[in-house]
Amino acid sequence: MKEKVLFPILFAVIAFFIGLNLRPMLAIIGPLFPVLQQQAGLSATSFSLLTTLPVAMMGLAALSGPWLIARIGSVRGIAAGLLCLTAACLWRGVSLTSAQLMLTALAGGAGIGVIQALMPALIRQRFAEAAATLMALFSTGIMAGAALTAASAEPLFSWLGLQPALAISGALALVTLLIWLTSVRRSTQVSAAPNAATLPVQRTLLLMIFFGIGTGAYTLVLAWLPPFYIQLGWSARHSGYLLAALTLTEVAAGFIVSATLHRFPDRRPLLLGVLVLLLTGLLSLVFYPDTMPVLSALLLGTGIGALFPLSLIVTLDHARSAREAGILLSRVQGGGYLIAALMPLVAGWVRDSGASLNQAWLIMSAGVVVLMMIAWRFRPQNSAA
Repeated sequence: MKEKVLFPILFAVIAFFIGLNLRPMLAIIGPLFPVLQQQAGLSATSFSLLTTLPVAMMGLAALSGPWLIARIGSVRGIAAGLLCLTAACLWRGVSLTSAQLMLTALAGGAGIGVIQALMPALIRQRFAEAAATLMALFSTGIMAGAALTAASAEPLFSWLGLQPALAISGALALVTLLIWLTSVRRSTQVSAAPNAATLPVQRTLLLMIFFGIGTGAYTLVLAWLPPFYIQLGWSARHSGYLLAALTLTEVAAGFIVSATLHRFPDRRPLLLGVLVLLLTGLLSLVFYPDTMPVLSALLLGTGIGALFPLSLIVTLDHARSAREAGILLSRVQGGGYLIAALMPLVAGWVRDSGASLNQAWLIMSAGVVVLMMIAWRFRPQNSAA
């Protein structure tokens, strides 16, 4: 017997709703940078760990995806991830020491990573024909959650205070957990096949690096765009609104990818187009930060918002079965998130050293050029390096 899930349309709605929960813990940090520094005594490097640690845990948790699928199944694994995320977020409403912020970052990142590892495999196994569309919707939900959190971070802080503002996403995660448990039925788990994925190591590494650098752009902007503009004299609320505009653009880009993906059996033109937009947005932060912030946000949002689901979809394109998809996604996301975790930390070191964050934007720009070279190798139906 197999785990039973809902019909595709209702499942798509629930998957989107689950996605909404996977970024508030990270997105709320940037707009509240000055308050967290003051109340929790964080340096720029310590502050960057509030993004780096969850992202690193996403990578480590993703690597356990095949083991979780084999031992407890996708449905129960996603429920466990939501429970872990709920506990981590609510814990921040109880205590706010630097050490406990770091512990909740680790716990929340583990929960997020488990969900992100298991949801794509579940989608591929149950809805193979609609996998690309469902993946794009799930990814778009992730970015929508970041947008809502970025826009509401400073208003929630002004209304409720710091600890309730940090903990409120735990209530949403709890509601989502209850919906998941009541909407998805379980039965006996399919025994996992003993064979492993046969994709060449070189191609797996390329997919991992591609996902890691692309996600690094997302984590860097998510953590450091608001502090960058606060340093330029913006208020915390307005910097949060700018990040919200950027993430709303990501949502729109994600929906566009969902609607147009079928027209691009060769993903390379789409990949190269969004990478050009991302590179232009990063360079505009370096050379025109004050004169064109909204255009920079739109360029970054479009590039990042399309690149994130495309990275997962390109990975799924290389899988020939649900089991291979689970193994491949766990490797690509696991190693990729560990790579992505470095970018916010690098920016924190840059900030503590007294240098401008422009150096971090330039480093990321160089990474995007590398992505362009890798993307050209992703020929359709090609699993050979």
